[in-house]
Amino acid sequence: MRERATRTLGEGQWVATLEELLGLSIDAAIVTSPDDTHEDVTCSLLEAGVAVFLEKPIAITIEGADRVLETAYRTCTPLYVGHNMRHMDVVRTLRRVIQEGRIGEVKAIWCRHFVGNGGDYYFKDWHADRSRTTGLLLQKAAHDIDVMNWLSDSVPTRVVAMGDLMVYGALADRSGQSDGAVMEDWFSFDNWPPETQTGLNPVIDVEDLSMLLARQENGVMISYEQCHFTPDYWRNYTVIGTRGRAENFGDGEGGSVRVWAHRSGYEPVPDLEIPLRGDAGGHGDADVNTMDEFIRFVVNGDVTDTTPLGAREAVAAGVAATTSLRGGNVPVDVPRVRPEIAEYFNRNQLR
Repeated sequence: MRERATRTLGEGQWVATLEELLGLSIDAAIVTSPDDTHEDVTCSLLEAGVAVFLEKPIAITIEGADRVLETAYRTCTPLYVGHNMRHMDVVRTLRRVIQEGRIGEVKAIWCRHFVGNGGDYYFKDWHADRSRTTGLLLQKAAHDIDVMNWLSDSVPTRVVAMGDLMVYGALADRSGQSDGAVMEDWFSFDNWPPETQTGLNPVIDVEDLSMLLARQENGVMISYEQCHFTPDYWRNYTVIGTRGRAENFGDGEGGSVRVWAHRSGYEPVPDLEIPLRGDAGGHGDADVNTMDEFIRFVVNGDVTDTTPLGAREAVAAGVAATTSLRGGNVPVDVPRVRPEIAEYFNRNQLR
């Protein structure tokens, strides 16, 4: 892994423990370790006064996410969570369409997530183990829950979900991957159809098909569907308002957001079509913009589009939905943070 990182990043100073890292008197840290380590690593950094860029999800439990927020609040140490999709052009275009009033007042948001690479991305390493992720309605869906929260300017109050392990749980080859291997080593579009996947993680107890319904605090209703064995890989958002509908076709360069704003039957030609720019290979452009925002936040105190509170709300909804999914599909209320902590993060972490 050191050899791989050196090829990518160049020569650097290596440390084996977090304690050694803190001994270097660093100003900021980027936490991209596995999800189940986020809480403890981040809290230790925050306690030491180190500004943190934390990859999503903020933690794998609501209690863990709240602990991270409370530590940042108590220590007044800058915290940023890398929900990079708020910087994807598809999301920003949809938000601009909403803010310009082109579809009226938002009432419903639907997201279909076709995770065509799911067998390679999520079922051959620790992602497949619920003890390390809680589930993919948290680990994977945190992105889209956060996007729908941002588009609706609200957060879920109650969720209900259904799902199952429909394909990958039946596959026999649980040999896993060699030590030091990363996803690029085993990923291939030739790994098709899904039933032919090999080298799966020894533990697979997360769902590969999940569906969520939620009511937001402001009354907007959202739905989310996630499937890890589709042939294609992209997200489709539909936003329905009182005066129109917006939907994306493709979620990167070459795709578009289309808006229908008059009454008709089936109409393939929209009233407005906005081409998408950037993110041709995934979310690389959004990653750059996210890191730039983090640096400007830490150095200048700039206001950010991504927020730790928003990241916490995505985790809370994902955990509640997973509880519903595995508990008889009963509705589950989503708990809120303490008001003073919400106010602190809404003020861009200013006292």
